[in-house]
Amino acid sequence: MSDDALFPLELLQAEGHDAGPRLVAPGAVHVPGWLTLEQQRWIVARFGEWTHGPVPLRAATLPGGHQMSVRTVCLGWHWQPYRYTREATDVNGRPVLDFPDWMVRLGRQAVEAAYTSGVEGDEALRTLAMDYTPDAALVNFYDDGAAMGMHQDKDERSNAPVVSLSIGETCHFRFGNTQTRTKPYTDVELRSGDLFVFGGPSRFAYHGIPKVLPGTAPDGCGLSRGRINITMRVTGLS
Repeated sequence: MSDDALFPLELLQAEGHDAGPRLVAPGAVHVPGWLTLEQQRWIVARFGEWTHGPVPLRAATLPGGHQMSVRTVCLGWHWQPYRYTREATDVNGRPVLDFPDWMVRLGRQAVEAAYTSGVEGDEALRTLAMDYTPDAALVNFYDDGAAMGMHQDKDERSNAPVVSLSIGETCHFRFGNTQTRTKPYTDVELRSGDLFVFGGPSRFAYHGIPKVLPGTAPDGCGLSRGRINITMRVTGLS
């Protein structure tokens, strides 16, 4: 099936999920079950293609030599701590894959779903959907025992929202404040197909994944184990 058929221009909502969008913090919205199982399987198949592309799936090494437990493949721009480059100079020097058009459409749909749902009252955020044009995605794979510490997404020159999609095993997502890695924070359970968007006053909030729950990937999502997380961003780079 084509990407146009799987990701049409109208708003998406997976069947069998009655829970509506939830405002976690100003500008931060959780939309449960946003992707259908068919869409999840299709994205998982694309993930398999991306990992066999010019730059392989890899665990980034942070300054000081600590290697992340999460493995990442990038689209549009390559992220390496703490900057974006067109070539993966910390891996093999090759250019990363282009950012796909269907993902631009999906990113716009995601922002629309989050900010026109009625749970977010900021009118400025609601005007973002038509103009939202992500140009980079970090596609993270969480295998057994993988986690991610509290951090800010602040390597972009743009303050446009971050769009996060989850496929596979359920995780505990910790969404904090913009000042510190510690409390106050809110723990959110992100399941396969869930959407999370954060922008506006929450754009630079600290967030992390303290735990992934093994064996929780639903049948039919395309993954039997592990978790894929796609985070789309607007880098503001040219």
